[in-house]
Amino acid sequence: MTLLLNQFFKFITLLHSENGTKQIAWGLTLGAFLGFSPFFSLQTFLIFMILFFFKVQFGAAFLSAFVFKFVAFLADPIADILGKATLESESLRPLWTTLYNLPVIPYTRFNNSIVMGSFIFVLIISPILYFMFNKLIIQYREKVVHKFEESKLWKAFKASKFYLLYSKYQDVTSS
Repeated sequence: MTLLLNQFFKFITLLHSENGTKQIAWGLTLGAFLGFSPFFSLQTFLIFMILFFFKVQFGAAFLSAFVFKFVAFLADPIADILGKATLESESLRPLWTTLYNLPVIPYTRFNNSIVMGSFIFVLIISPILYFMFNKLIIQYREKVVHKFEESKLWKAFKASKFYLLYSKYQDVTSS
């Protein structure tokens, strides 16, 4: 639980930082892929490789994966129907047979109807998620953060000795 709270606080700090909104939005979107994928699978490995090689926010991805694991659990009946329809399609049967006989592809567990349906579902909603997350982050930074920084409470806190010590601590730890 402490790890989750730590990630949540880091995510709030990340939202207030000068990092690009696109990096955070990509992290949240890739976290959705992690949340909908089985943990020990080739899909998860590929998402981790993308997280390592591209400039994407880890904290956002992990927090999003945690949230989307619950969403995936609730969406399993829909994913099962979607996966069964895809896997039982007569026109796609030769493709599934060929893929299953390849050396690495069966590790994706694509022949499981819930895994296939979850992958198709998250693949369809990922562009929507990306643009929605990007827009929400921009609006959060423009409206919420700006209003909070203009408040008397924040100005009083920023003038306190505690904030001065905190800012010195941040300077020392970030160097």
